[in-house]
Amino acid sequence: MLAAYAARLDPDNPLSALEVGERPDPTPADGWVIVDVAASSLNHHDLWSLRGVGLRAEQLPMILGCDAAGTDPDGNEVVVFPVITEGGFSILSEKHQGTLAERVIVPRGNLVPKPAELSFAEAACLPTAWLTAYRMLTTKGAVEKGGTVLVQGAGGGVATAAIAIGHALGATVYATSRDAAKRERASELGAVAFEVGARLPERVDVVIETVGEATFDHSQKSVKPGGRLVVSGATSGHLPKLDLRRLFYHQVSVLGTSMGTPDELASLLKLCADTGLRPIIDHVYPFSEVREAFAHLARGDVFGKIVIEPLG
Repeated sequence: MLAAYAARLDPDNPLSALEVGERPDPTPADGWVIVDVAASSLNHHDLWSLRGVGLRAEQLPMILGCDAAGTDPDGNEVVVFPVITEGGFSILSEKHQGTLAERVIVPRGNLVPKPAELSFAEAACLPTAWLTAYRMLTTKGAVEKGGTVLVQGAGGGVATAAIAIGHALGATVYATSRDAAKRERASELGAVAFEVGARLPERVDVVIETVGEATFDHSQKSVKPGGRLVVSGATSGHLPKLDLRRLFYHQVSVLGTSMGTPDELASLLKLCADTGLRPIIDHVYPFSEVREAFAHLARGDVFGKIVIEPLG
């Protein structure tokens, strides 16, 4: 089968470690099933894998990709939940071959029905970045209709998802970005957009933090007393200063999270089907252009998800 995989590891030039070609068809173990992939999407996790973060040389070649939607052996349209708990927590393409292929094998319990209202391309955007954002806002952030949310770093996958989901949940969403074009796009999604570090019209119930050191001080100052600061990433650095006086005096909760559960993925899919919420797709590439898709992601000029259609 055709696949995109890490053939080697290169911290300095990750795209040089990417190969596209034939790989053996997967053989499922007991309790696992083959999914025929109709669409998959890229994450920065794929670039980190090519750099050797989370992968060792003895695991290669490793098919990349965490997200996918397709059909199961019975012909049902499904979305693949990417977390594998057998033998410890991992995400597809870490210990088990990933989704950037014509077929992928996963435990049967990792299959979530795809609503008919969503295309395969749309559904393939949801299992990692969008699921993380959904969990940050709902399970961890407890955002309610009429609540207020600050999303730092508009344009990133989780941040963009959080803007769209927060708006769909009926919250007032503020978003920040250093890039004027990304602020404009955030506004189109329903957010009130500001420069990074700008004073907001009000303190918010929940801050969605994926940037880390560059925005963390602003995040602390922007959350209201009793609010929640929910963290799932640290793209600008993972060792920010934490103002403990502000934390305890205002009784602010700092919550870490990653990914979600199959039930949360099902709830996210239902929210999309019921409300018309759809993931923001920056570009759809046929598999023949998967190298350009990776290069696009690496350049950073992305707003939303990059989708790969293996049969395209």
